[in-house]
Amino acid sequence: MSLVDAKALVVAKFGGTSVADYQAMVRCADIVMANANTRLVVLSASSGVTNQLVELTQANINDERRQELLQQISQVQHQLLAELGDVPELRLQIDALLTQIHQLSDDLVLDRSKYLMDELLSMGEQCSSVIFAEVLRQKGHNASSFDVRQVMRTDSHFGRAEPQLDDISQLASLKLKPLLDEQVIVTQGFIGSDANGKTTTLGRGGSDYSAALLAEALSASAVEIWTDVAGIYTTDPRLAPKAAPIAEISFNEAAEMATFGAKVLHPATILPAVRQQIQVFVGSSKAPELGGTWIRHKTGSKPIYRAVAVRRDQTLLNLHSLQMLHAQGFLAHIFATLAKHKISVDLITTSEVNVSLTLDKTGSDSTGKELISEALMQELSQHCRVKVEDGLALVAVIGNDIATTSGVCRRIFEVLEPHNVRMICQGASPHNLCVLVSESEAAQVVKALHENLFELELGVVAE
Repeated sequence: MSLVDAKALVVAKFGGTSVADYQAMVRCADIVMANANTRLVVLSASSGVTNQLVELTQANINDERRQELLQQISQVQHQLLAELGDVPELRLQIDALLTQIHQLSDDLVLDRSKYLMDELLSMGEQCSSVIFAEVLRQKGHNASSFDVRQVMRTDSHFGRAEPQLDDISQLASLKLKPLLDEQVIVTQGFIGSDANGKTTTLGRGGSDYSAALLAEALSASAVEIWTDVAGIYTTDPRLAPKAAPIAEISFNEAAEMATFGAKVLHPATILPAVRQQIQVFVGSSKAPELGGTWIRHKTGSKPIYRAVAVRRDQTLLNLHSLQMLHAQGFLAHIFATLAKHKISVDLITTSEVNVSLTLDKTGSDSTGKELISEALMQELSQHCRVKVEDGLALVAVIGNDIATTSGVCRRIFEVLEPHNVRMICQGASPHNLCVLVSESEAAQVVKALHENLFELELGVVAE
């Protein structure tokens, strides 16, 4: 019989700030040891390391800066080794990984292939996972590191690889699941491999997604996302100081919040959890005693207003054509062109001769300007007149039955009256009402909405 009940299996994911240094890792180890059902741990790279690796992939980096970055990455790892008592076997592993980082950095000077970039970007997680496994062992846990590339099968879209769900499920059952009976397994988020064994990455923020995909493949009961904040708040506390933590939200609400800018949770994390109805917990590794937010299929309450989210750096694409008037097929041409350039549409509104849409940059490091290439503009211009607007922010009110509850829109628009709203999307989902405003006004809009929708309602209460 298995040591661990599969139905109670917990997958814990720790972000970069949670494994930034030795003391942070010790706190994470205590969290793992506090729950016997936590058998799989998914790690990000130590805070700052991924950014340093990203900079190493840039074409315009000079040799002096490259050496400086390599030294900084080495210092992070060697400091952790020193705190652990300089374990010889672990030092050999880390030195081998650091040598590989140096070699990949040299290779990228001559070969700018995306495959090599992904290989380099994967090294931060490889370092943090082998070090954290040693932290657990020194605290008396039977633990070992595991190369997630053995099970996290993806396509070959380097930089933003697409997981192959059936392959992941089969490989996890074959190679990972048997190990969980005997020990805690520490593995990497963010990275995978294609059918040819080449390293891929899932895009920035992909560690949350990795944890949820592994939980789905293993039929886990819960995914715990440990970060630097005590759960999901009614809005960003930096914009509204009276923002309150939310104890419990539904999958639908959490998906809306993640999509529309709540940085504490990667948007894709919700998808595997929804498919298998796996509970997701978000809490602070620095203060686990504060609790956090549970994301569940069903919740005890369904308030009209649950949160206010904001997503900055939005690009609005305005398309004007008289061909739309009483015509068929115009939108089909537009979306086919966008699909050809691998661009997804986020929000859209239409009139008789105009279409306005925002670009979905989820999982991408690109800005709106980078997504809109000259080739794309030329193709769109064959069908319509194109205007691009930048410097915008999307503000979303998240909740329940927003589209069908009388008085909701009136109350929100009263708050928005002093501000210029460039676009409104409401009705497609019962869980959100979205407006596009100038980025310079975004903070004021969020603060005003939070004050009127939450703080005036018998104080701030997040159910």
